[in-house]
Amino acid sequence: MAEDLKNRVAIVTGGTSGIGRETAVLFAQAGAKVVIAGRRDTEGKQVVDQIRAAGGEALFVRTDVSKPADVQVLVQKTLDKFGRLDTAFNNAGIEGNWMPMIDLPEEEWDRVIDINLKGVWLCLKYEIQQMVKSGGGTIVNMSSVAGLMGTPAAAPYGASKHGVIGLTRTAALEYAKQKIRVNAVCPAVIESPMEQRLFGAPEAHNMLLTMHPIGRFGTPRDIAEAVLWLCSDKSSFMTGHYMVLDGGFLVGPQALPA
Repeated sequence: MAEDLKNRVAIVTGGTSGIGRETAVLFAQAGAKVVIAGRRDTEGKQVVDQIRAAGGEALFVRTDVSKPADVQVLVQKTLDKFGRLDTAFNNAGIEGNWMPMIDLPEEEWDRVIDINLKGVWLCLKYEIQQMVKSGGGTIVNMSSVAGLMGTPAAAPYGASKHGVIGLTRTAALEYAKQKIRVNAVCPAVIESPMEQRLFGAPEAHNMLLTMHPIGRFGTPRDIAEAVLWLCSDKSSFMTGHYMVLDGGFLVGPQALPA
């Protein structure tokens, strides 16, 4: 087993399911001590048990990333338990309710932006504060192909994912000299609970599948492997960029229908 993150301490937000859970487990397999953040206690403890059963070290901290106090507590509990913070995957996010923007309630806009964009900013803020003190670190933020294109009926989701790329680039520039690297990942459709909620109907599933030239949707493991690489020393000359993991989705003229 490769030990790309041996003895490092990592936070994974949205770590209770899907991509976040897979990444937390992979980080532990790569030698990291992992702090899983999320809003679901039962699922969070299940991930911790899975990691510990395999001989790893893990901690679950119930966290709403849209709340500054929660993020501060997450970072502090990481320091209390493991003494430092070296790596973070800011993955927590929601899809929201998709509808034309003129029908979108303001509360729905705020809900999606607060978690997907403000939440990433808050995590960056408090993670970087600690990484500066300890001499560096690596961070990966979750964006999406929706951060690189228009997505009809998903104004707050698309806007938040565009914003994550902007935050990623800004943080990378501001803290490169402090040896903190910040990158993002941009998946297309991934086999996950979110995919089932949005595209579970057979017609939508089949239509979207044709928009992935590789012939399948991505898996959480596909994304977790990329995040691991970005957080490891193997990507030591890469910062301020986004990695597209889309099975060819953006290569052709595909676009989500109105």
